[in-house]
Amino acid sequence: MRISFADNLKRFRVAKGFSQRELAEKIYVTRSTVARWESGSRLPDAVMLSRLSKCLETDVNTLISSALASDESPNVIMVDDRKIFLTGALPILEEVLPDAIITGFTRPSEAIEYARTNLIALAFLDIEMGKINGLDLCRTLLKINPCTNVVYLTAHMEYSFDAWSTGASGFTLKPITAEGVRAQLKNLRYPFPLGGSE
Repeated sequence: MRISFADNLKRFRVAKGFSQRELAEKIYVTRSTVARWESGSRLPDAVMLSRLSKCLETDVNTLISSALASDESPNVIMVDDRKIFLTGALPILEEVLPDAIITGFTRPSEAIEYARTNLIALAFLDIEMGKINGLDLCRTLLKINPCTNVVYLTAHMEYSFDAWSTGASGFTLKPITAEGVRAQLKNLRYPFPLGGSE
């Protein structure tokens, strides 16, 4: 069984001889914040991950990878306001990521709510979706969990420059293919166990 982020954080903290209160004081948060991280009810953001890695003298990627590996099956989402696209694309993700829990959304607001209660390893986001575009959605998802990998989906090449400024891992043109998805998986910022055949 993989070690969860919460277990890993506690292990590093105890190894340094810190109580929850002592760790909290060193990184300028409350003891209850550390307790929530160690219970698994919350995840630290990018700033806190950086502070934790320095205080615990461990590479930030060690903390990040343990967070992504905390569930046996990684959560992968796809957000596109066109149902017909989701219908065709979700089976491709299933083929490439057979061990993942794959969920599609036509409304960005529903994807945000899902991300608040589920650790998202990878999000495929359409860029043009009405009120909330994919670039804004990416920023929101990364605030919830800075370890989420984001790959943009679009038919418009002109968005590619703006896409890179949001912290995304990749960019691919529609329609997606299994080969295209596999190529994007090789470039993830925060790799996670993929399962299936490469």
